[in-house]
Amino acid sequence: MPSLTSRLVRLIREKPVSDGDMEAAAGFLLDAAANIIAGTHSLPGAKILAWARTLSPSGRIASLDQPRRAFVLGALCHILEMDDLHRASVVHPGCVVVPALMALAGERDGRKVLTALLHGFEATTRVGMSVGPAHYRIWHNTATCGPFGSAMASAHLLGLGDDEAVNALGNAGSQAAGLWEFLQTGAETKHLHAGRGAEAGVVAATLAAHGFTGAPKILEGERGFFAAACPDGDASPLLADPQAPWQVHRTSIKPWPSCRHTHPAIACGQEIKQKMKAAGLSIEHMSEIRVETYQAALDLCDRPDPQSPYAAKFSLQHCVAAALNEPQVVFSSFEADARQRLAPLRRRVKVGIGEPQQRAYPLHWGTRIVATFADGRALVGEARDALGDPEAPVSREALVAKAQSLMAHAGWPRADETIAAILAMAEGGPLPDLVAGIDSALPRAA
Repeated sequence: MPSLTSRLVRLIREKPVSDGDMEAAAGFLLDAAANIIAGTHSLPGAKILAWARTLSPSGRIASLDQPRRAFVLGALCHILEMDDLHRASVVHPGCVVVPALMALAGERDGRKVLTALLHGFEATTRVGMSVGPAHYRIWHNTATCGPFGSAMASAHLLGLGDDEAVNALGNAGSQAAGLWEFLQTGAETKHLHAGRGAEAGVVAATLAAHGFTGAPKILEGERGFFAAACPDGDASPLLADPQAPWQVHRTSIKPWPSCRHTHPAIACGQEIKQKMKAAGLSIEHMSEIRVETYQAALDLCDRPDPQSPYAAKFSLQHCVAAALNEPQVVFSSFEADARQRLAPLRRRVKVGIGEPQQRAYPLHWGTRIVATFADGRALVGEARDALGDPEAPVSREALVAKAQSLMAHAGWPRADETIAAILAMAEGGPLPDLVAGIDSALPRAA
């Protein structure tokens, strides 16, 4: 019987690619690229770029070797918490797959790069759907499943045969790691996870190109990934429904700069805010805000008193308060003045399990909020899915506007040109050289 990785490689490589698939892939590449650019304009980004300069003979990312280049781009992509998310796998595929492609692609034909993106998204999300919910309580799925995606994408871009691709996935899986412990102190480790996910796949694939072998049963083997880290794993999603649309079509675009688990709650808060306006009610008369959601959201985002912007991005209490009180939920909504301003409202937010939301997870990430007022009236906001999910997709215009906003955040001087070039990849245009642009920003970012 062929190994699971061997069968996964065949499943992915036998899937047909349409023009619509190319257009969707270009949109996700744009979203990741914009996040990479925006990540340069952040404190963690400045640290990563300063570190990268110490490794580069010329002080430029372009002169780093391919794996290190993938690491830097992957880390930058995940910093602002606005990169994509695949719900069923709880994986951010863009921040591991796109940096690997940028590190390897050069001036390759855009459709080849986008096909590699489809392959990478498919591999990392199918592995992610197989690991089981217990894995996610300890392990960060983007970090552990990401190397499979970056390796699969790199294997296509490098023209590896099936056996070589299996070797790449075998060695990618052996590098799978990434623990949630950083959340206890708000450490910056999550960015490291994305960077290492991208880097590990590039290392695995480029080694495979030299004949370096990897474990063919890295997933199902007695000492493999499932046995080591997936106590309730289920391998069936790995190969299920091979004729289904590419998983890129089941991946969500994030409209707000916070953990995706908070987004349904933000949508509910904004719904209640509109109902308050119509009813002539005010926040001052709101006595309690009850949030009903699923366990995974509570595990990561039950943080009533966040002490940093990053902690606030992982706080249901803060995100609900921001949605109710602020004109828009934007980067500044998580800074110190906003945290202080929203503290009284945040203290009224109580979070708990909602049984319908728990049953629907992870296929649907939903939330229900009940806001009670001093006069006994109550307003309800409910979201089965969030804006940007396949059930509520953002338009191409909104995706472009998001990219423009992210690039403006970093002072990127040629946003419209960059966006047009990336979207033209669906017609065969080359991947633009974003690394050169980031290099030109290094002195300012440092």
